[in-house]
Amino acid sequence: MKNTQILLAARPRGFPDETCFRVVETDVPTPKAGEVLVKNHFLSLDPYMRGRMSDAKSYAAPQPLDAVMIGGTAGEVVASEDPGLAIGDRVVGMLGWQEYGVASAKALRKVDPSVPLSLYLGALGMPGVTAYVGLVDIGAPKEGETVVVSAAAGAVGSVVGQLAKSRGARAVGIAGGADKCAYVTGELGFDACVDYKSPTLREELAASTPGGVDVYFDNVGGVVLDTVLPRLNTFARVPVCGLVSQYNATEPYGVRAFGAILVSRVKVQGFIVTDHMERWPEALRELGRLHAAGGLRGRETVAVGLRNAPAAFFGMLKGHNLGKQLVDLR
Repeated sequence: MKNTQILLAARPRGFPDETCFRVVETDVPTPKAGEVLVKNHFLSLDPYMRGRMSDAKSYAAPQPLDAVMIGGTAGEVVASEDPGLAIGDRVVGMLGWQEYGVASAKALRKVDPSVPLSLYLGALGMPGVTAYVGLVDIGAPKEGETVVVSAAAGAVGSVVGQLAKSRGARAVGIAGGADKCAYVTGELGFDACVDYKSPTLREELAASTPGGVDVYFDNVGGVVLDTVLPRLNTFARVPVCGLVSQYNATEPYGVRAFGAILVSRVKVQGFIVTDHMERWPEALRELGRLHAAGGLRGRETVAVGLRNAPAAFFGMLKGHNLGKQLVDLR
């Protein structure tokens, strides 16, 4: 048996292209004591991967060249050398852009086989926990407050708004295009959504937030952040989760409305979900309860086959996906 892998071949300058990746085939690895072999069924594609492709200073080490591209995976144990995991168990881990992977059993999370496996890479996995930590621990919305979230149709943003609604807050999304805004208000149940591509974005945001903004969950930075800052109420909170509008920029964006942070005494806090591992159990419990009760909805955009992962990744960076972007490896 052979294992198809995708390696990082070159670091991009600006927007990445196919030359950044290389497809190889190797022998399927054999697990050692304490390890298991997993057949990956789904690969998660996430914006953070673009940052890891760069060797610039960041919160995590750069993705090494000529190594399997980093990525979350969900799959099935097909060989085990650890008594804690048996053949047939379904697990979630970080096995990267490949069809098979070996890992320590301790590095994998066994999941409920009655739940669709792909959900553990979305609302019931890292994106969902990211939404929970940023909104609940940093944003701390109170009943009746207004929560605004950018990239509202994406894997993290969609959960942020639904968590805000479950806490009695008003949820306003920012998304790209009329179809995504309709999805955010219709299927996800947000109170309003504005199109960041609109030439009247500032006016539309003001109309959708008549009482101002108490929490802004930022996934994109750039112009959208600049547009929201003047709408922030006194003592507003801004969890900074991502800066996707800047990941492919060759020059940084200069925030113009920075003074609003001082004038309104705003708390701005960047966070990385892996810095908050102690919060994962509670987050996953609440997300699981919401999902079981039908209060956590979302869609998936799925590419088929590992070789289509780069194209799907480029599409996600351009905002072509609706909900969670996955690659089906089965």
